[in-house]
Amino acid sequence: MQKFYLWEDKTPYFDESFGQEKPNLTPFIADRAENGEKTGCVIVCPGGSYYIRADHEGDPVCQFFNKFGISAFTLAYRLHPYDLDSIMGDVKRAVRWVRYHADEFGIDPEKIAVLGFSAGGNLATLGATQYDYGMENGDEIDRVSSRPNAALLCYAVSSLTDELTHEASRNVLLRNYDKELQKELAVKLSGENSIREDTPPMFLWHTAEDTCVLPENSIRMATALSSKKIPFELHIFPDGGHGLGLAEDVAGTREWAPLAADWLKRLGF
Repeated sequence: MQKFYLWEDKTPYFDESFGQEKPNLTPFIADRAENGEKTGCVIVCPGGSYYIRADHEGDPVCQFFNKFGISAFTLAYRLHPYDLDSIMGDVKRAVRWVRYHADEFGIDPEKIAVLGFSAGGNLATLGATQYDYGMENGDEIDRVSSRPNAALLCYAVSSLTDELTHEASRNVLLRNYDKELQKELAVKLSGENSIREDTPPMFLWHTAEDTCVLPENSIRMATALSSKKIPFELHIFPDGGHGLGLAEDVAGTREWAPLAADWLKRLGF
């Protein structure tokens, strides 16, 4: 399947000795975009504690949204031993890249969402809170806004605080900083502390039975969004643990994906 590298030439912080492919996007373009109609787009970030990218949380999710006329890309972001600067840089570059190339894929550049599961949900949280409106340095793509127009956080590690975070995921991001800076960044980069006046609307879901990434991550994030009057939709399903993906075998919980597609459609995707 065709893939597109986020940087054609020099990839920032790239280290061949890590044995990983350069960060890239795999496109799944909706039929209506192929037929010349502008469509919204979802950039999907699979989970896996920043050590792996779970296959069932990537391409199948993109294909699901295609059924609703929404284009999608699976983001192959960098993993351990890369850390915060590289990994967060990948999701920001992915939004810029899709926006820059939007016309080529029949995508509305103002209808780009980020979606992530678990640690990928942490990455989507970072993308939806740590964005900029273009950088002065870099190439033409870097001058494009990295702000997504929506975010979907699926049993996401949205918080990096001690009481809520998934420790293994946080350690990958922050392990190369000294202890004091780790504490500072854990507070600063937690989603509930990062809501801005121009934060995009969010769709959040979790299960009450999730003991790997506590549902309080989503609840606290929703509370923070509410306090800043940022539109959001929150679902806490009673059944299912962690790492469910589309949750096709879990009654009730499997409704998250149609609900998310409907939410995006109401936003004009």
